[in-house]
Parts: sequence; C-alpha cells; structure tokens
Amino acid sequence: MTRIVKTGDAATLPFWRRPIALLFLMAMAMPIAFNTWSALLNNFVIEAANFDGADIGLLHTIREIPGFLAIGVIAIIIFVREQVLGLVSLVLLGVATAVTAHFPSLGGILTLTMLSSIGFHYYETVNQSLQLQWIDKENAPRVLGWLLATGSAATFVVYLVILLLWEPLNLTYNIVYMAGGGVTAAIAIFAMFAYPQFEAPNPQRKQFILRKRYWLYYALQFMAGARRQIFTVFAGFMMVEKFGFKVDELTMLYLVNLLINMLVAPLLGRVVQRFGERKTLGFEYIGLVIVFLSYGGVYYMGWGIAVAAFLYVVDHIFFGLALALKTYFQKIADPGDIAPTAAVAFTINHIAAVGLPAPLGLLWLVSPAAVFFLAAGMAATSLMLALLIPRHPVPGHETVLTRPMPAAAE
Repeated sequence: MTRIVKTGDAATLPFWRRPIALLFLMAMAMPIAFNTWSALLNNFVIEAANFDGADIGLLHTIREIPGFLAIGVIAIIIFVREQVLGLVSLVLLGVATAVTAHFPSLGGILTLTMLSSIGFHYYETVNQSLQLQWIDKENAPRVLGWLLATGSAATFVVYLVILLLWEPLNLTYNIVYMAGGGVTAAIAIFAMFAYPQFEAPNPQRKQFILRKRYWLYYALQFMAGARRQIFTVFAGFMMVEKFGFKVDELTMLYLVNLLINMLVAPLLGRVVQRFGERKTLGFEYIGLVIVFLSYGGVYYMGWGIAVAAFLYVVDHIFFGLALALKTYFQKIADPGDIAPTAAVAFTINHIAAVGLPAPLGLLWLVSPAAVFFLAAGMAATSLMLALLIPRHPVPGHETVLTRPMPAAAE
C-alpha cells in the first residue's frame, strides 16, 4: 500500500527521503535525458536526415505541442497524484530519448520528439507545481536557485562525458542517446519506489482556473514562451549552420556555459530575494534585448565566432533569472491555485512556442538576423510588462495598477 506523508511531517524521515531531496533528485534526472537529446540534436538531424532551417522549425513546432496541451494535466491529476505523474513523465522522456537514433528519418525523429516532449512538458508542469507547494515562500528564491544549479551540474556531466569520450571511444548517436535516456528512466523508476507520496498542506483545485487577477503573470508567460523558443531553436542551430560547429565543439560551448551557470545560479536566487521580482526581471529583459540585437549583428556586422559564443553564454545567464517569475506567482497565488495555474501557464507559455518555429524557420531562410531582431522586440515588450509588477506583490496587489488589499481578490 502506498504510504502518504504530509510535507509537514516529512522532517521525521531520513533527509534523502524528504520532499526537498526528491525535488533535487528530479532536478538532476530530467536534464540528463533532455540535454543528451538537445546536445546532439542539431548535428544529428543535419547528418542523419539532412534537415534545413524549415525542417528544424517544424521539429520544434512538434516538440512544443505537448507544452501547449499541458492544460491536460488538470484532468490527469483528478485520477493520478502529481508526484506519480511527474515520475511517469520522466520515464517516458528517458525511454523516448533512448531510442531516438533508431529512427534517423524525418518521420521517425518527429514521432519520438513528440513522445519525449510529452514526458518533458508534463514533468515540467507538475515539477513547477510541486516546487511552489513544497518550498516555503521565504526560502523559495534561494532553493530554486540551487535547484537550477543542480540541473546545470547534471547537464555539465552529460556534456563533459560527450566531449571527453565522443572521439576517443568513437561513440555513436545511438550509444549516447541510449545511455542518457536510460539513466533518466532508471532514476525515475527508483524514485517511484524509494519515496512515499507527499501531501502538501493546501489541497489543489482539480479544475480549469483562469483568474483575472493573474493577467500579468499570464502575459509574462506568453512573452517568455515566444522569446525562449527563438533562442532554443535558432541560437544553437546558428552555431552549426553558420560556423560549422561539430558535436565536440558545440559541447565545449555548452560546458563553458554550464560551468558558469553552476556558479551563478545560486546567486540568482539571492538577487531575487534582495532586489525583488520587478527589478530582477527588468534587468533580465534589458539584457536580452541587447543580446538578441547582438545576435543580429553577427550577420549584419560580420562578427565572428567568439562574439557568437559569448552571446550564447550570456543569454543563458539572463534566462536563469526567470525563476523570479515563479516566485512572483507564488506570492500572488491562492495556495490551492498552484497546480491548475501551473498547467494553464504552461499552455499559455507554449501558444507562441507552437506557432512560431515553423514560420520563423521560413524567415530564417530569407534573413536569420530578422529572427533575432524579432526576439529583441519581444524582450522589450516583456520589459514593459515587468514594470507593472509591484515591489512587494501579494494577493490583491498583483500589479501596480491595483492597490494593496487586506484580503485576496479574485
């Protein structure tokens, strides 16, 4: 029989079996499969299936469809506990990643991308919900920063192994995908049996929720999805297509990026605690405007590979500050709204993510710089929205347009 433990009583368990330990274990497991897949993706699709910009745009459109459908999590958690759904999703992500290289064709790659994406996006939806339920508000920025660092550390190990062993052992795409996906699936299966089912103090509403007072959070999520998708799809693709990066060279860039993120991520939580969500997000968006304009300059100004690589690393650091968006919502949310709103927010985040890659892939064929200039405009729009966040957001005072109220408002 499944043991259920209230999070408030979990302190009696050994530390490694507590909710926070499970969050860190999952934060380590997910990036192993996901980043094994993404590290090899651009080279794999170009070498195995002769992808061009339009094909890569189509692939990422397919990959984001499950994120758009993340709202379905609300229906699933009526029957399945969030913790179970998260771990099952990790297993699916791992298995789909493991068999990716067995199907080196457009149809095969798109099908397995869809399956792994279902696992990834449903896991991420549930994981965000569990983080905000299991971590108290006072410690959330600091702990979220450490969780981000843990994910970076796991990814660092993946990339380091690829970099050091790819050529000496003459590794193949199949071997690396099997190893990365298999490890993630194994960790998830272990967690299913090693941990009790944790129960947060506030029961979650298992219904669709769309509240007017969360409008700014929804808007910021929408813009984040559009902006992030351009970076995810085209920044790495640029390094391969324009500068001819090989697997080990692209992995070296990722390693440098991850090493910096491992050191910086814990500090990002402290930045949010000290300066608040408005200033943190404002700084992030100003930085992203500059970065995306500079990406365009790589094409128009003829800047070299060193500039492009520097921008790639800086870009990742700025995106890490997005944890402030999580803490903003945690501060304004009704405690029972966290799970359904996480699902709704994921769907909103992926509206643009589903619609943009394919047309932007076609735009890329005409002008790669125009794609990055468009992203700069999106970052500028996000900056305008971030300025509406109060210095101390609380229920009833979600934006500077509303006055602080003693009780939560709908």
